[in-house]
Amino acid sequence: MRSDPSLRLLLALLFGSVGLGYMLYGKKQGHAVALGCGVLLVVIPFGFSNLAALVAVALVLMVLPFLLSRFLI
Repeated sequence: MRSDPSLRLLLALLFGSVGLGYMLYGKKQGHAVALGCGVLLVVIPFGFSNLAALVAVALVLMVLPFLLSRFLI
């Protein structure tokens, strides 16, 4: 089953926008985890061909800064 290119583009735009927000927040606040997750969110849509894996990894990266700051730091 082939993935729809427009869905792939939409997901890349969505995750890239969230990643940009994380990068700006991480740089301004000096939060290295948010900055790193932001960079990865901008880059990972180009590295995955499986949409389910892309969504799973992106969701983990979006939640990771919150979980680490809430429970570990």
